Amino acid sequence: MADWSNLINGIFLGLLLLQVPAAAILLSRLLKGPSRHPPLIPRTPTPDMLGSVSVVVPTLNEAERINPCLAGLSRQSYEVREIAIVDSNSQDGTRELVKAAQQQDPRFQLMTDDPLPPNWVGRPWALHNGFLQTSEQSKWFLGVDADTQPQPGLVASLVQTAETEGYDLVSLSPQFILKYPGESWLQPALLMTLLYRFDSAGVDAQVAERVMANGQCFLCRRSVLATVGGYTSARNSFCDDVTLARNIAASGFKVGFLDGAKVFKVRMYEGARETWQEWGRSLDLKDASPAAQLWCDLWLLFSVQALPLLVLSSYFLLPIPDFLVRAHGYAPLPTPSLLLGLNAFLLAIRFALLFAIAPSYDRSQAKGGWLFWLSPLADPLAVLRIFLSAFRTPTQWRGRSYHQD
Repeated sequence: MADWSNLINGIFLGLLLLQVPAAAILLSRLLKGPSRHPPLIPRTPTPDMLGSVSVVVPTLNEAERINPCLAGLSRQSYEVREIAIVDSNSQDGTRELVKAAQQQDPRFQLMTDDPLPPNWVGRPWALHNGFLQTSEQSKWFLGVDADTQPQPGLVASLVQTAETEGYDLVSLSPQFILKYPGESWLQPALLMTLLYRFDSAGVDAQVAERVMANGQCFLCRRSVLATVGGYTSARNSFCDDVTLARNIAASGFKVGFLDGAKVFKVRMYEGARETWQEWGRSLDLKDASPAAQLWCDLWLLFSVQALPLLVLSSYFLLPIPDFLVRAHGYAPLPTPSLLLGLNAFLLAIRFALLFAIAPSYDRSQAKGGWLFWLSPLADPLAVLRIFLSAFRTPTQWRGRSYHQD
Protein backbone atom coordinates (compact mmCIF):
# COMPACT_ATOMS: atom_id res chain seq x y z
CA MET A 1 0.00 0.00 0.00
CA ALA A 2 2.97 2.27 0.49
CA ASP A 3 3.50 2.29 -3.28
CA TRP A 4 -0.07 3.53 -3.72
CA SER A 5 0.52 6.22 -1.14
CA ASN A 6 3.72 7.32 -2.85
CA LEU A 7 1.91 7.48 -6.18
CA ILE A 8 -0.91 9.58 -4.76
CA ASN A 9 1.48 11.95 -3.03
CA GLY A 10 3.50 12.15 -6.24
CA ILE A 11 0.39 13.26 -8.12
CA PHE A 12 -0.42 15.83 -5.44
CA LEU A 13 3.15 17.11 -5.49
CA GLY A 14 3.11 17.34 -9.28
CA LEU A 15 -0.07 19.41 -9.20
CA LEU A 16 1.47 21.71 -6.60
CA LEU A 17 4.58 22.21 -8.73
CA LEU A 18 2.32 23.01 -11.68
CA GLN A 19 0.06 25.41 -9.81
CA VAL A 20 2.26 27.32 -7.36
CA PRO A 21 4.27 29.35 -9.92
CA ALA A 22 1.10 30.03 -11.91
CA ALA A 23 -0.64 31.25 -8.76
CA ALA A 24 2.31 33.56 -8.02
CA ILE A 25 2.06 35.08 -11.50
CA LEU A 26 -1.68 35.56 -11.14
CA LEU A 27 -1.30 37.28 -7.77
CA SER A 28 1.40 39.59 -9.13
CA ARG A 29 -1.07 40.76 -11.78
CA LEU A 30 -4.07 41.09 -9.52
CA LEU A 31 -2.12 43.13 -6.98
CA LYS A 32 -1.72 45.87 -9.59
CA GLY A 33 -5.49 46.37 -9.66
CA PRO A 34 -5.77 49.03 -6.94
CA SER A 35 -3.33 51.32 -8.80
CA ARG A 36 -5.04 51.12 -12.17
CA HIS A 37 -6.35 54.11 -14.12
CA PRO A 38 -9.93 54.88 -13.03
CA PRO A 39 -12.79 54.10 -15.44
CA LEU A 40 -13.47 56.75 -18.07
CA ILE A 41 -16.51 58.95 -17.53
CA PRO A 42 -18.45 60.98 -20.11
CA ARG A 43 -16.91 64.36 -20.84
CA THR A 44 -17.74 67.53 -22.76
CA PRO A 45 -15.41 68.47 -25.61
CA THR A 46 -13.28 71.59 -25.58
CA PRO A 47 -13.11 73.99 -28.56
CA ASP A 48 -9.62 72.80 -29.56
CA MET A 49 -11.09 69.34 -30.25
CA LEU A 50 -13.34 70.61 -33.07
CA GLY A 51 -13.35 68.10 -35.95
CA SER A 52 -10.40 66.17 -34.56
CA VAL A 53 -11.83 62.65 -34.86
CA SER A 54 -12.81 60.48 -37.82
CA VAL A 55 -14.95 57.50 -36.82
CA VAL A 56 -14.97 54.32 -38.90
CA VAL A 57 -17.48 51.49 -38.42
CA PRO A 58 -16.95 48.25 -40.42
CA THR A 59 -20.21 46.47 -41.27
CA LEU A 60 -21.39 43.27 -42.89
CA ASN A 61 -25.06 42.39 -42.41
CA GLU A 62 -25.47 44.26 -39.14
CA ALA A 63 -29.10 45.38 -39.57
CA GLU A 64 -30.28 43.62 -36.41
CA ARG A 65 -27.91 45.49 -34.10
CA ILE A 66 -26.52 48.61 -35.74
CA ASN A 67 -29.26 51.10 -34.81
CA PRO A 68 -28.04 51.68 -31.21
CA CYS A 69 -24.54 52.23 -32.57
CA LEU A 70 -25.70 54.79 -35.14
CA ALA A 71 -27.81 56.59 -32.54
CA GLY A 72 -24.95 56.65 -30.04
CA LEU A 73 -22.46 58.00 -32.56
CA SER A 74 -24.90 60.69 -33.66
CA ARG A 75 -25.07 61.89 -30.05
CA GLN A 76 -21.33 62.62 -30.00
CA SER A 77 -20.49 66.31 -30.24
CA TYR A 78 -18.42 68.53 -32.53
CA GLU A 79 -15.18 66.67 -31.85
CA VAL A 80 -16.39 64.11 -34.45
CA ARG A 81 -15.67 65.33 -37.98
CA GLU A 82 -17.17 62.37 -39.83
CA ILE A 83 -18.61 58.91 -39.27
CA ALA A 84 -17.69 56.53 -42.08
CA ILE A 85 -19.68 53.29 -42.30
CA VAL A 86 -17.51 50.97 -44.41
CA ASP A 87 -19.87 48.27 -45.62
CA SER A 88 -18.91 45.00 -47.29
CA ASN A 89 -21.98 44.76 -49.54
CA SER A 90 -24.52 43.88 -46.83
CA GLN A 91 -27.70 42.23 -48.06
CA ASP A 92 -29.87 42.57 -44.95
CA GLY A 93 -30.84 46.24 -44.95
CA THR A 94 -27.76 47.60 -43.17
CA ARG A 95 -27.09 50.10 -45.93
CA GLU A 96 -30.66 51.40 -45.84
CA LEU A 97 -30.40 51.99 -42.10
CA VAL A 98 -27.19 53.97 -42.59
CA LYS A 99 -28.79 56.05 -45.33
CA ALA A 100 -31.70 56.82 -43.02
CA ALA A 101 -29.27 57.94 -40.31
CA GLN A 102 -27.49 60.09 -42.87
CA GLN A 103 -30.67 62.05 -43.42
CA GLN A 104 -30.63 63.00 -39.73
CA ASP A 105 -26.88 63.57 -39.36
CA PRO A 106 -24.77 64.60 -42.37
CA ARG A 107 -21.61 63.37 -40.67
CA PHE A 108 -22.55 59.83 -41.66
CA GLN A 109 -20.91 58.57 -44.84
CA LEU A 110 -21.68 55.22 -46.44
CA MET A 111 -18.68 53.62 -48.14
CA THR A 112 -18.18 50.24 -49.77
CA ASP A 113 -14.83 48.57 -49.35
CA ASP A 114 -13.06 46.98 -52.31
CA PRO A 115 -13.23 43.19 -52.82
CA LEU A 116 -11.29 41.37 -50.12
CA PRO A 117 -7.72 40.70 -51.30
CA PRO A 118 -5.86 37.46 -50.54
CA ASN A 119 -4.32 37.25 -47.05
CA TRP A 120 -6.69 39.83 -45.59
CA VAL A 121 -9.40 39.28 -42.99
CA GLY A 122 -12.59 41.25 -43.60
CA ARG A 123 -12.60 43.45 -40.52
CA PRO A 124 -9.07 44.90 -40.80
CA TRP A 125 -9.63 45.32 -44.54
CA ALA A 126 -12.74 47.45 -43.95
CA LEU A 127 -10.99 49.51 -41.28
CA HIS A 128 -7.97 50.00 -43.54
CA ASN A 129 -10.25 51.25 -46.33
CA GLY A 130 -11.90 53.60 -43.86
CA PHE A 131 -8.51 54.90 -42.77
CA LEU A 132 -7.50 55.59 -46.37
CA GLN A 133 -10.76 57.32 -47.31
CA THR A 134 -11.39 59.50 -44.26
CA SER A 135 -10.00 63.00 -43.80
CA GLU A 136 -6.28 63.43 -43.21
CA GLN A 137 -7.12 66.61 -41.32
CA SER A 138 -8.47 64.57 -38.41
CA LYS A 139 -5.92 64.13 -35.67
CA TRP A 140 -7.50 60.92 -34.39
CA PHE A 141 -8.86 57.74 -35.98
CA LEU A 142 -11.55 55.91 -34.01
CA GLY A 143 -12.61 52.39 -34.96
CA VAL A 144 -15.99 51.37 -33.55
CA ASP A 145 -17.84 48.07 -33.97
CA ALA A 146 -21.46 47.94 -35.10
CA ASP A 147 -22.55 46.03 -31.99
CA THR A 148 -21.53 48.82 -29.62
CA GLN A 149 -23.77 51.37 -27.94
CA PRO A 150 -21.72 54.56 -27.48
CA GLN A 151 -22.85 56.82 -24.66
CA PRO A 152 -22.84 60.64 -24.96
CA GLY A 153 -19.43 62.02 -24.11
CA LEU A 154 -17.55 58.86 -25.13
CA VAL A 155 -15.37 60.37 -27.86
CA ALA A 156 -14.58 63.52 -25.89
CA SER A 157 -13.55 61.39 -22.92
CA LEU A 158 -11.32 59.22 -25.10
CA VAL A 159 -9.54 62.16 -26.70
CA GLN A 160 -9.08 64.09 -23.45
CA THR A 161 -7.68 61.00 -21.73
CA ALA A 162 -5.30 60.26 -24.60
CA GLU A 163 -4.08 63.85 -24.70
CA THR A 164 -3.68 64.14 -20.92
CA GLU A 165 -1.97 60.77 -20.45
CA GLY A 166 0.13 60.98 -23.62
CA TYR A 167 -1.34 57.89 -25.28
CA ASP A 168 -0.84 57.36 -28.99
CA LEU A 169 -3.42 54.57 -28.96
CA VAL A 170 -6.07 53.86 -26.38
CA SER A 171 -8.87 51.29 -26.47
CA LEU A 172 -11.57 50.51 -23.96
CA SER A 173 -13.17 47.52 -22.30
CA PRO A 174 -16.98 47.81 -22.50
CA GLN A 175 -19.95 47.05 -20.34
CA PHE A 176 -21.42 43.83 -21.71
CA ILE A 177 -25.21 43.53 -22.02
CA LEU A 178 -26.49 40.13 -20.92
CA LYS A 179 -29.96 38.83 -21.80
CA TYR A 180 -30.11 35.04 -21.48
CA PRO A 181 -29.25 32.53 -18.72
CA GLY A 182 -26.59 30.59 -20.61
CA GLU A 183 -24.52 33.60 -21.55
CA SER A 184 -24.87 35.03 -18.02
CA TRP A 185 -23.13 31.87 -16.82
CA LEU A 186 -20.56 31.32 -19.60
CA GLN A 187 -19.54 34.79 -20.74
CA PRO A 188 -17.96 35.98 -17.47
CA ALA A 189 -15.88 32.80 -17.37
CA LEU A 190 -14.58 33.49 -20.87
CA LEU A 191 -13.85 37.11 -19.94
CA MET A 192 -11.91 35.89 -16.91
CA THR A 193 -9.48 34.06 -19.20
CA LEU A 194 -8.33 37.50 -20.38
CA LEU A 195 -8.09 38.95 -16.87
CA TYR A 196 -5.99 35.99 -15.72
CA ARG A 197 -3.58 36.24 -18.65
CA PHE A 198 -3.17 40.01 -18.75
CA ASP A 199 -3.24 42.98 -16.44
CA SER A 200 -6.66 44.46 -15.82
CA ALA A 201 -7.93 47.40 -17.85
CA GLY A 202 -6.27 50.55 -16.59
CA VAL A 203 -2.87 48.96 -15.94
CA ASP A 204 -0.36 49.81 -18.68
CA ALA A 205 1.60 46.83 -19.99
CA GLN A 206 5.36 47.21 -19.69
CA VAL A 207 6.23 45.11 -22.76
CA ALA A 208 4.59 45.09 -26.18
CA GLU A 209 3.89 41.33 -26.06
CA ARG A 210 1.58 41.79 -23.06
CA VAL A 211 -0.44 44.72 -24.47
CA MET A 212 -4.19 44.24 -24.58
CA ALA A 213 -6.64 46.09 -26.82
CA ASN A 214 -10.28 46.06 -27.85
CA GLY A 215 -11.19 46.96 -31.41
CA GLN A 216 -14.78 47.69 -30.46
CA CYS A 217 -13.57 51.15 -29.38
CA PHE A 218 -10.06 51.81 -30.68
CA LEU A 219 -8.65 55.36 -30.81
CA CYS A 220 -5.30 55.98 -32.49
CA ARG A 221 -3.40 59.06 -33.61
CA ARG A 222 -3.78 59.21 -37.36
CA SER A 223 -0.10 60.03 -37.79
CA VAL A 224 0.84 56.91 -35.84
CA LEU A 225 -1.50 54.73 -37.87
CA ALA A 226 0.03 56.17 -41.05
CA THR A 227 3.52 55.42 -39.75
CA VAL A 228 2.74 51.70 -39.34
CA GLY A 229 0.90 51.47 -42.67
CA GLY A 230 -2.67 51.48 -41.42
CA TYR A 231 -3.96 47.99 -40.74
CA THR A 232 -1.54 46.20 -43.08
CA SER A 233 0.49 44.69 -40.24
CA ALA A 234 -2.68 43.05 -38.89
CA ARG A 235 -4.23 42.18 -42.25
CA ASN A 236 -4.44 38.41 -41.73
CA SER A 237 -5.19 38.45 -38.01
CA PHE A 238 -8.51 37.37 -36.51
CA CYS A 239 -7.63 39.49 -33.46
CA ASP A 240 -6.44 42.47 -35.49
CA ASP A 241 -7.01 44.89 -32.60
CA VAL A 242 -4.47 43.19 -30.32
CA THR A 243 -2.07 42.47 -33.19
CA LEU A 244 -2.06 46.11 -34.33
CA ALA A 245 -1.81 47.49 -30.81
CA ARG A 246 1.20 45.30 -30.07
CA ASN A 247 2.87 46.30 -33.32
CA ILE A 248 2.32 49.96 -32.48
CA ALA A 249 3.67 49.45 -28.95
CA ALA A 250 6.70 47.63 -30.36
CA SER A 251 7.36 50.70 -32.53
CA GLY A 252 7.82 52.78 -29.39
CA PHE A 253 4.41 54.42 -29.10
CA LYS A 254 2.41 54.56 -25.87
CA VAL A 255 -0.58 52.22 -25.82
CA GLY A 256 -3.30 52.09 -23.17
CA PHE A 257 -6.18 49.75 -22.45
CA LEU A 258 -8.68 51.37 -20.08
CA ASP A 259 -12.02 50.67 -18.45
CA GLY A 260 -14.84 52.09 -20.58
CA ALA A 261 -17.83 50.49 -18.84
CA LYS A 262 -19.31 53.92 -18.07
CA VAL A 263 -19.05 55.27 -21.63
CA PHE A 264 -20.02 52.44 -23.95
CA LYS A 265 -21.91 49.17 -23.93
CA VAL A 266 -21.88 46.21 -26.26
CA ARG A 267 -24.27 43.41 -27.13
CA MET A 268 -21.91 40.94 -28.75
CA TYR A 269 -23.65 37.60 -29.20
CA GLU A 270 -27.08 36.10 -28.70
CA GLY A 271 -27.00 33.29 -26.16
CA ALA A 272 -24.40 30.88 -24.84
CA ARG A 273 -24.03 28.91 -28.07
CA GLU A 274 -23.12 31.93 -30.17
CA THR A 275 -20.87 33.23 -27.39
CA TRP A 276 -19.04 29.88 -27.33
CA GLN A 277 -18.66 29.73 -31.10
CA GLU A 278 -17.90 33.33 -32.03
CA TRP A 279 -16.10 34.93 -29.09
CA GLY A 280 -14.23 31.77 -28.19
CA ARG A 281 -12.55 31.70 -31.58
CA SER A 282 -10.57 34.88 -30.99
CA LEU A 283 -9.95 34.83 -27.24
CA ASP A 284 -6.82 32.70 -27.55
CA LEU A 285 -5.06 35.66 -29.30
CA LYS A 286 -2.80 33.22 -31.16
CA ASP A 287 -2.54 35.59 -34.14
CA ALA A 288 -0.96 38.24 -31.92
CA SER A 289 1.24 36.01 -29.77
CA PRO A 290 4.44 33.99 -30.21
CA ALA A 291 4.00 30.25 -29.75
CA ALA A 292 5.93 30.25 -26.44
CA GLN A 293 3.65 32.94 -25.00
CA LEU A 294 0.56 31.06 -26.13
CA TRP A 295 1.75 27.88 -24.41
CA CYS A 296 2.58 29.79 -21.22
CA ASP A 297 -0.88 31.36 -21.21
CA LEU A 298 -2.51 27.96 -21.68
CA TRP A 299 -0.48 26.56 -18.77
CA LEU A 300 -1.52 29.49 -16.60
CA LEU A 301 -5.22 29.14 -17.41
CA PHE A 302 -5.18 25.41 -16.87
CA SER A 303 -3.35 25.75 -13.56
CA VAL A 304 -5.23 28.57 -11.87
CA GLN A 305 -8.61 28.73 -13.58
CA ALA A 306 -9.52 25.21 -14.70
CA LEU A 307 -7.86 23.05 -12.03
CA PRO A 308 -9.15 24.55 -8.74
CA LEU A 309 -12.75 23.50 -9.27
CA LEU A 310 -11.70 20.11 -10.68
CA VAL A 311 -9.27 19.37 -7.85
CA LEU A 312 -11.67 20.34 -5.08
CA SER A 313 -14.66 18.57 -6.55
CA SER A 314 -12.63 15.43 -7.25
CA TYR A 315 -11.26 15.34 -3.72
CA PHE A 316 -14.59 15.75 -1.99
CA LEU A 317 -16.72 13.77 -4.42
CA LEU A 318 -14.18 10.97 -4.88
CA PRO A 319 -12.28 10.82 -1.58
CA ILE A 320 -9.11 8.75 -1.47
CA PRO A 321 -9.66 5.58 0.54
CA ASP A 322 -8.03 5.91 3.92
CA PHE A 323 -6.33 2.54 3.71
CA LEU A 324 -4.29 3.67 0.70
CA VAL A 325 -2.53 6.39 2.63
CA ARG A 326 -2.37 4.94 6.14
CA ALA A 327 -1.72 1.24 5.72
CA HIS A 328 1.39 -0.33 7.27
CA GLY A 329 2.10 2.75 9.35
CA TYR A 330 2.96 4.83 6.28
CA ALA A 331 2.88 8.56 7.05
CA PRO A 332 1.90 10.56 3.95
CA LEU A 333 3.48 13.87 3.09
CA PRO A 334 1.37 16.99 3.83
CA THR A 335 0.85 17.63 0.12
CA PRO A 336 -2.92 16.85 0.11
CA SER A 337 -3.60 19.59 2.64
CA LEU A 338 -1.34 22.04 0.81
CA LEU A 339 -2.99 21.24 -2.51
CA LEU A 340 -6.49 21.62 -1.12
CA GLY A 341 -5.57 24.87 0.60
CA LEU A 342 -4.07 26.34 -2.57
CA ASN A 343 -7.06 25.42 -4.71
CA ALA A 344 -9.55 26.66 -2.15
CA PHE A 345 -7.63 29.94 -2.09
CA LEU A 346 -7.67 30.18 -5.90
CA LEU A 347 -11.40 29.44 -6.03
CA ALA A 348 -12.04 32.07 -3.36
CA ILE A 349 -10.11 34.61 -5.45
CA ARG A 350 -12.20 33.66 -8.47
CA PHE A 351 -15.47 34.27 -6.64
CA ALA A 352 -14.13 37.54 -5.20
CA LEU A 353 -13.26 38.72 -8.71
CA LEU A 354 -16.95 38.53 -9.59
CA PHE A 355 -17.46 41.68 -7.55
CA ALA A 356 -14.58 43.34 -9.43
CA ILE A 357 -16.03 42.57 -12.87
CA ALA A 358 -19.69 43.09 -11.95
CA PRO A 359 -19.65 46.75 -13.19
CA SER A 360 -18.57 45.39 -16.57
CA TYR A 361 -21.96 43.73 -17.01
CA ASP A 362 -25.42 45.16 -17.55
CA ARG A 363 -27.75 42.46 -16.22
CA SER A 364 -30.83 44.68 -16.04
CA GLN A 365 -32.41 42.90 -19.02
CA ALA A 366 -31.09 39.42 -18.27
CA LYS A 367 -33.26 36.40 -17.67
CA GLY A 368 -31.47 34.26 -15.12
CA GLY A 369 -28.96 37.02 -14.49
CA TRP A 370 -28.23 35.46 -11.09
CA LEU A 371 -26.23 32.80 -12.94
CA PHE A 372 -23.51 35.44 -13.28
CA TRP A 373 -22.60 34.67 -9.66
CA LEU A 374 -22.16 30.99 -10.52
CA SER A 375 -19.91 31.63 -13.53
CA PRO A 376 -16.80 30.22 -11.75
CA LEU A 377 -18.46 26.82 -12.23
CA ALA A 378 -18.03 27.37 -15.99
CA ASP A 379 -14.28 28.00 -15.72
CA PRO A 380 -13.11 24.53 -16.83
CA LEU A 381 -15.39 24.82 -19.87
CA ALA A 382 -14.07 28.32 -20.67
CA VAL A 383 -10.46 27.13 -20.48
CA LEU A 384 -11.32 24.16 -22.69
CA ARG A 385 -12.68 26.63 -25.26
CA ILE A 386 -9.38 28.52 -25.27
CA PHE A 387 -7.45 25.28 -25.77
CA LEU A 388 -9.72 24.23 -28.66
CA SER A 389 -9.39 27.63 -30.31
CA ALA A 390 -5.63 27.82 -29.85
CA PHE A 391 -5.03 24.99 -32.31
CA ARG A 392 -7.59 25.87 -34.96
CA THR A 393 -7.68 28.60 -37.57
CA PRO A 394 -11.22 29.90 -38.18
CA THR A 395 -12.77 29.07 -41.54
CA GLN A 396 -15.91 31.17 -40.89
CA TRP A 397 -15.78 34.66 -39.44
CA ARG A 398 -18.43 37.38 -39.34
CA GLY A 399 -20.28 36.11 -42.40
CA ARG A 400 -17.19 35.36 -44.51
CA SER A 401 -15.52 32.07 -45.41
CA TYR A 402 -11.76 31.68 -45.26
CA HIS A 403 -9.70 28.85 -46.71
CA GLN A 404 -6.88 27.34 -44.73
CA ASP A 405 -3.53 26.93 -46.47
